[in-house]
Amino acid sequence: MLKIYGIKNCSSMKKAFDLLNELGLAYEFHDYKKHGIDPETLKAWLEAQGESLILNKKGTTWRKLSEPEQQHALSSQDNLINTLATHTSLIKRPVLHSEQGYIVGFDEAAYRTLA
Repeated sequence: MLKIYGIKNCSSMKKAFDLLNELGLAYEFHDYKKHGIDPETLKAWLEAQGESLILNKKGTTWRKLSEPEQQHALSSQDNLINTLATHTSLIKRPVLHSEQGYIVGFDEAAYRTLA
């Protein structure tokens, strides 16, 4: 079964939910605003996809961090994991986990290959 991670009230998440439903694909939703996200999952994402795909530097949450906080987050994988777990809005959305691996961000063509 597919597992999709994100925040319920997000336009990218709505597109992902709508397409998954249209394709008739069953999925489990993990809302990391409500339930948090464990360090092991973040580590797996970073190792599989890399920092540049997981960390959303374009959002307001990143810009609200001070320069020292940003530098601290980027100084090691453990610091980045802690920062992402604390500020879940820094995680690009959605993250979809399938048997084939991860799709980060809404990618209609990639989703359609799962059907």
